Amino acid sequence: MAITWLPDKYKNYFPPLEHALSDGLLAAGGDLSVERLIAAYKQGIFPWFNKNNPILWWSPNPRMVLYTDKVKISKSLRKTIRKNEFTLRFDTAFTEVMTSCSLPRPSQDLPEEDSSWIHPQMIDAYTKLHELGHAHSVECWQGDELVGGLYGVSIGQMFFGESMFSRVTDSSKVALVGLCQQLKRWNMPFIDCQVYSDHLARLGAEEISRSAFVEQSTNLCELPPPALPWKFDPDIPNV
Repeated sequence: MAITWLPDKYKNYFPPLEHALSDGLLAAGGDLSVERLIAAYKQGIFPWFNKNNPILWWSPNPRMVLYTDKVKISKSLRKTIRKNEFTLRFDTAFTEVMTSCSLPRPSQDLPEEDSSWIHPQMIDAYTKLHELGHAHSVECWQGDELVGGLYGVSIGQMFFGESMFSRVTDSSKVALVGLCQQLKRWNMPFIDCQVYSDHLARLGAEEISRSAFVEQSTNLCELPPPALPWKFDPDIPNV
C-alpha cells in the first residue's frame, strides 16, 4: 500500500489508521501547525522524521503505554527518591528540556545530520504547543541545575510522551515516576510511550493494540484537562 501524501489545505485530514505499514508509517508531508498536530494526536498519530527528510506520520501497532498506577519503582530507584536530592517542576524550562532530549545518546553511532529527530523544526512546533498549554516539560532539578526530564503533549486527560533525557543517574526515572503519580491524582490513567523499549518496559510500560489505544485515548482527549499552570503536589515523588 502506497503512503498517503497529506494535502496542505486540510489540516485535520489523515488516512485511516489501517492504511499504516507494518512499521507504523501512515503518511508523509503536510506541516507541523498546531491545528495539524492536535488533530494527529487525537487520532493516535504522531510525527517522527529526521531534519533532511519529509515530515513522516506514524501510528504503530501495537502501542506502548504506561498506566499511571502501574509504574515500577525498583529498589535502587526507591532509595534515590528517598534521598530527596531532586526537585520536580513543570514547564519552567521547556525548550531546554527539548534541546537536551535532542542531544545524541552515548550509545548512538549516527551521522550528525541523522542523530536526532528533535531538530529546530520540531522544537519550534512543540514550543508553540507549549505556549498554548498543550505541551509540557517535566523537569528534574538538582539545586539550580537541570539534570533530567521529559516532555510530551497533553490533550484533555491524555498525555502523549515524546522523549526523555538524563544527565545524572535516575534523574529521568524520577521525573517519570513523579509524572505518573501526579497524572494519577488528576485522573489521567496512562501515558503514551509510542513504541516498545526495554527501558520503558522495566519501568512498567506495556504494549496494547492500536485499536484499544485509540479507543481509550480518543475518549480521554474529550475530557476536561487539569487546570493550568501545571504544578506538582509537594509530596511527589513519593514511595
